[in-house]
Amino acid sequence: MRRPWAVAVVLAGAAGLTGFQANRQVEWTYYGGDPGNSRYSPLADITPRNISGLKIAWQWRHFDTPLEQYKTAPGFFENTPLMIDGVLYVTTPYNNIAALDAETGKELWRFDGEGYKLGQVLSASGWKLRGAAFWRDGSKLRIFLNSRNRLFMLDSQTGKPVPSFGNEGNVSLTDGLPRLSVASHATQSSPPLVYKDVVILGSQVPDRVQLPDPVGYVQTFNARTGKRVWTFSVIPQSSTGGGAETWENESWKTSGHGNVWAPMALDEARGLLYLPTSTPSSDYYGGQRKGANLFAESLVCLDAATGKMKWYFQTVHHGLWDYDNPAPPNLITITVNGRRIDAVAQVTKQGFTYVFDRVTGKPVWPIVETPVPSDSNVPGEKPSITQPVPSKPPAFVNQGVTLDDANNLTPEIHAMAQEQMRKYRLGPLFTPPSLEGTLQRPSQSGGANWGGAAFDPETGYLFVRAANQVGLNKVAKNDGSDPLVQVDYSNVFARTGESVSLPGGLPLVSPPYAVLTAINMNKGEIAWKVPLGEGSPAIRNHPLLNGIELPARLGSPNSRGGAMVTQSGLVFIGGGDGYLYAFDKRTGKEIWRGPLPYDTAAVPMTYRTRSGRQFIVVATGSGAQNALVAFALEKHE
Repeated sequence: MRRPWAVAVVLAGAAGLTGFQANRQVEWTYYGGDPGNSRYSPLADITPRNISGLKIAWQWRHFDTPLEQYKTAPGFFENTPLMIDGVLYVTTPYNNIAALDAETGKELWRFDGEGYKLGQVLSASGWKLRGAAFWRDGSKLRIFLNSRNRLFMLDSQTGKPVPSFGNEGNVSLTDGLPRLSVASHATQSSPPLVYKDVVILGSQVPDRVQLPDPVGYVQTFNARTGKRVWTFSVIPQSSTGGGAETWENESWKTSGHGNVWAPMALDEARGLLYLPTSTPSSDYYGGQRKGANLFAESLVCLDAATGKMKWYFQTVHHGLWDYDNPAPPNLITITVNGRRIDAVAQVTKQGFTYVFDRVTGKPVWPIVETPVPSDSNVPGEKPSITQPVPSKPPAFVNQGVTLDDANNLTPEIHAMAQEQMRKYRLGPLFTPPSLEGTLQRPSQSGGANWGGAAFDPETGYLFVRAANQVGLNKVAKNDGSDPLVQVDYSNVFARTGESVSLPGGLPLVSPPYAVLTAINMNKGEIAWKVPLGEGSPAIRNHPLLNGIELPARLGSPNSRGGAMVTQSGLVFIGGGDGYLYAFDKRTGKEIWRGPLPYDTAAVPMTYRTRSGRQFIVVATGSGAQNALVAFALEKHE
């Protein structure tokens, strides 16, 4: 199996820069750049000095379209391609895949997994798939595509299924899973990982499904035969397996989800797999699942060969806020108080970064069980009285809502925002949901989200994008109108169309509405923080802001994509506003921005082809309005 870029860097260090330049092609072989999701590239051809010459070299549009016969429509184009042997492998919202020439963007082949034939996915964000995975069987390169409820092995040269794998090139991801009443309820959004000869996948049952539905399973398959190797259940499936005692009244028997829908991380050398797990159903009501609810909303470390648990840490007890662990864990090496630590960092929706020794699970800095509001007017609810709060690093986004947080762009707007806020319950982070509605910040979308973070080994900085938004956490009694919901109280029945925004879409709180933060992971401190994105035109052109001088970057909160960092000192990230940005990784200064045909909803990547040209590639848009955009210098230097 081909090693990640780290090997090329070691060789370059031994031979010097000239030796590195001689090996002209530099690949991007994992969704996160490497199995540990560093999103770091050793490339240094595009620099602060020459980046003004960075222009669009080519564009490619995917082939997914609305299909009336299946009542489907493609969602956001969230893919981060792989680049291997001069070929890009690009997944599309419908869980299909195409191969492109990495130099020209010419399509070489495409494969249709036909997952749309099961109908529209039930996820609120619709169809998406963020990447694929590769495996080498001797000289043969294979591509793994997880398409809806099936896993395909494809020949990298032709895009055709490999017949020796499973049933004519594919295996079911749902056969044999307990409590799966409807196969179409299960879907995929993140790429597999491959460890030796085993392919590893998480799962997703959308939040809208609130039944005695399947738990979040991680499952593995033999990469040659497709035979299932092991499975891991996030929610315990017996009273003796550990964790069941945190589910009162044996509620583990009927509670579902706790998905591992975000990308995982892999320490190949140690054979350790890291799972970011999500909220159990239902996301905002836990009356039927009292207790801490292990191993939901946790970072779980498994033996990648056997699926046996090594350690875990729960980041939210008895989740009521949809604070899934949404981001790929970052495997990082840091030096803290003179001690070198191989660590794992997990950024979260609630705006915290949890950092552990990746082998032992011991926190690098103390994590304190902190009292939080636990009074609830929702019948049957029993919130946790404490939540785990890291002592370091500080939160990278604002948390909680008070009247003092009301939007202060003008005195009139400030008064309007306070009047609106008084309709709801306010409070610090982890204030429980309520019947009247609780204002929640970060919102259910984060904070951080699936875009996660990038790590720079030279500075020790972790770069994370976060949204500063207020969400409404309101539940109501089940009125029987939704057959997919079988809990006593749910957010589904509280959706009355009310908005917590002010007229014209003005947010309740002050800008910036999205930020990019650099965290010094050697010190556990914020190195810098800057607004990310120009912000919504609806805000800039709002009549209440006529004549008001606004910041150049108000922050664009709707993009959930993340950052990528290069050796040349640049952090690349989509702003969610029609631009790709480059920031100085040491200072946060904006160095460059390039216009995009559509807003970004993905994480950029980079590579260098055999011609010696470095490309920056990012997916943009949604539905039929989409483009994969490749930037390069006008003339290679």
